[in-house]
Amino acid sequence: MANEKIMTYTRDREVNKTAPYATKFAAFIQAVNDAKATGCNIILIMEPWVIGDTYEEMTESLALLSGSGIGLQVVTAPKTPWNN
Repeated sequence: MANEKIMTYTRDREVNKTAPYATKFAAFIQAVNDAKATGCNIILIMEPWVIGDTYEEMTESLALLSGSGIGLQVVTAPKTPWNN
């Protein structure tokens, strides 16, 4: 695709581990808002857990992206136990 604007997002899995979604993923919510404001059309993450540790958190993160015109790309490291 021409004119792709890609933004990366990561988080420290241990920070705010038991906090509610809005606190735990405040940086992801801000990243989506920043992507919308700057015309970014892809958010790149390195592992699926970056957007949620539970099904409910992942669903909420995907719902946040839904209808925004922003795609999500997951690039998992090749040496992870579940990717061998």
